Amino acid sequence: MRGGEGLPGRDRRAQAVVPRAGRERVSGDTPSVAVVGGGIAGLAAATALAERGVRVVLHERDAVLGGRVSGWPVGLPDGTSATMSRGFHAFFRQYYNLRSLLRRSDPELGMLRGLPDYPLRHSSGLRDGFRRVPRTPPFSALGFVALSPSFGLRDLPALRPAAALPLLDIRTRRVHERLDDVSAHDLLDAMGFPAAARHLAFEVFSRSFFADPRELSAAEMALMFHIYFLGSSEGLLFDVPREPFPQALWDPFADHLGRHGAEVRTSTSVEAVRPGPSGGHLVVDAAGARPYDAVVLALDTDGLRGVVGRSPHLGDAGWRERVARLRTAPPFLVTRLWLDRPVASGRPGFLGTSGYGSLDNVSVLSNWEGEAARWAARTGGSVVELHAYALPTTAVREVEEKRLVDQLHQVYPETREARVVGARHEWRADCPLFTVGGYRDRPTVRTSDPTVVVAGDLVRTDLPVALMERAATSGFLAANALLERWGVRGERLWTVPDQGRSALLRALARRFGTR
Repeated sequence: MRGGEGLPGRDRRAQAVVPRAGRERVSGDTPSVAVVGGGIAGLAAATALAERGVRVVLHERDAVLGGRVSGWPVGLPDGTSATMSRGFHAFFRQYYNLRSLLRRSDPELGMLRGLPDYPLRHSSGLRDGFRRVPRTPPFSALGFVALSPSFGLRDLPALRPAAALPLLDIRTRRVHERLDDVSAHDLLDAMGFPAAARHLAFEVFSRSFFADPRELSAAEMALMFHIYFLGSSEGLLFDVPREPFPQALWDPFADHLGRHGAEVRTSTSVEAVRPGPSGGHLVVDAAGARPYDAVVLALDTDGLRGVVGRSPHLGDAGWRERVARLRTAPPFLVTRLWLDRPVASGRPGFLGTSGYGSLDNVSVLSNWEGEAARWAARTGGSVVELHAYALPTTAVREVEEKRLVDQLHQVYPETREARVVGARHEWRADCPLFTVGGYRDRPTVRTSDPTVVVAGDLVRTDLPVALMERAATSGFLAANALLERWGVRGERLWTVPDQGRSALLRALARRFGTR
């Protein structure tokens, strides 16, 4: 359905996904649902169900909510307390369904603030950004090429527009048919983009999937480029939380779930899902087995593989085999440093980097996050966070931690002289890998059992969504699938357009583009 009244953002071509008609709330015997996983996907599913009168129990193995957007308290050597997380997240304006979720606890989204630019920097000295780039396609792409120093006249003869034209004709339900068996690296090769432009305009995006471009499906990169650049007029600027994730997002959200009768059980790891003696399912954790009418599996890749592997009657054999083949992306490292002095004036709150070894971006949290800013004001210091995505599986953690700090010194030389008051390092390897040719194995929201649904950023939705927005969207879709069974109307969702915006450009891509 095309956009219209009630648009979620500035893009008048945003599209609505309308749920099946039904009652506002459940009636009669109240169904019960176990939501397994307390990340964004699980929270979205739990919210849509609880708000419509379903009895919801949310099981989360960690002590905190938020999944990969969680945070937890840590003590610094100077005696102060702080919050550590798994790293920076950008809340883009086209994350319509995630924003709808967050509005439950803050209707005006006052917990978010915008950063003025999305700057990129290459070790060669080239710099790019998106603040001056027009937001509406195709002027966004043309503006980027015209304004970017990474495109020079000598680079133009090497460009192969025929290979790039299909990016103007992305059709969400067909992009994986066309490009899933090609790597993002090979697609960029085929386009003939100059090396610096590849680093700054493409590989920075592909690595945000925590994957090396040689392993990432070109379909995922093309879809991502459509969502953020060529298919949406929301632009590439983004918001960040004003406070750490628990305080800004999830503590208020837990209160919202409680007001709607949902039970939140943190520090509760689900071991298996078994058939109930008289229908439904038994969800098994350390405390025993509890019966439910339906189950939402909102787990990361390892968690889903584990629960399914220990639940031989869950789904059908083919589905279980496909889940077992799912892969996890390479490890990534997040380093947060509390320094005894400020970084140089004018450093951006967030900087994407390329050509500095493993360093992918630098955030100066004390420029925009309240807790970090208050610590910096009190001590005269600064709080800096570093990311290294898609590290080799053979990487040694201690070596990479030191290397990442050395690379910070290259990007911001003034930090060489700073004393590290506190440091925290998070080494994780739990993001989904959208590998070449792997789309057909990824689970969809629905399974062969209509009372078991799946949610998360690993899920196929056939909608133009990615990363946190895919998690939120799939969670709502999972809830909608269950609500349909009980005759209840689900959540209305929104996405960016599901195909290229211009009929003329789509026609040119089909006529002159190469596969």
